[in-house]
Amino acid sequence: MRFDPDHLTALVAIAEEGTFEAAARRLSLTPSAVSQRIRALERVVGGVVVQRTTPATLTAAGEPLVRLGRQWRLLELEARAELGGDEQVVAELGVAVNADSLATWFRPVLAAVAQRPEVALRLHIEDQGYTDGLLRRGEVLAAVTDSPIPVQGCSVEPLGTLRYRPAAAPALIERHRHGRGVDWRMMPMVVFNERDHLQDDVLAARGLPRPPVVHRVPSTEDFRAALIAGLGWGLLPLAHLDAGVAAGQLAPMPGTRPHEIALHWQRWRLESRALAALTDDVRAASRALRRR
Repeated sequence: MRFDPDHLTALVAIAEEGTFEAAARRLSLTPSAVSQRIRALERVVGGVVVQRTTPATLTAAGEPLVRLGRQWRLLELEARAELGGDEQVVAELGVAVNADSLATWFRPVLAAVAQRPEVALRLHIEDQGYTDGLLRRGEVLAAVTDSPIPVQGCSVEPLGTLRYRPAAAPALIERHRHGRGVDWRMMPMVVFNERDHLQDDVLAARGLPRPPVVHRVPSTEDFRAALIAGLGWGLLPLAHLDAGVAAGQLAPMPGTRPHEIALHWQRWRLESRALAALTDDVRAASRALRRR
């Protein structure tokens, strides 16, 4: 089974643009020409690679082909850059990272990439428990994840531990004070989104369900601001909690300890200079996870 790079390029464009028409505009082709390339690819595969929905969605057969197409694109761009010429060649690096990492230890990676004008970073913000799914579907070429098991075609290495602690505004804690602790059953809770189960882990350790009131605040800075405002309790990275405690705005929940999440770096196994340099940046930045 041999794949035509033009067919893979068309499939990647559909996956990234969402429709055949948008992919055609990006590739300076007609929608009919894009459709012909996809049909030709499907004849080689012997099955459907993309569902003609709005937006278009990849099939199980299409996901590894998109991954291959993105790998081909990265290696081709690097080869063109090495050969030289007047054309500016930019390698796009898709990376999945959880919001709390991006707001804390991952920031130096952005500064390092800023020094390489030949690289464009495309960040996907996703919970660390789901970022490996983006790798598996070929949507990104590297990810910060909590899984130590490598996705097929990827390598994995430990980064360190992101430490959290349940916290709330002091006034909210006092309002829900119950003996030496708090009334976890009734105290309002804040989560990032429906995929954020960190707070549920704390409750599960106490044999408790979610309280009646659960707020959703899908932004790291606004999440912290919500806790300071007394909206509810939630887990904060220690770096963010310490500043709030020092200012008298936040306090650790009584009777709790730090909650640790082990993070890993997974990346495609490619001989890519851009990807190798990004991995070095992540390794250097992740030293902050091992200092506490």
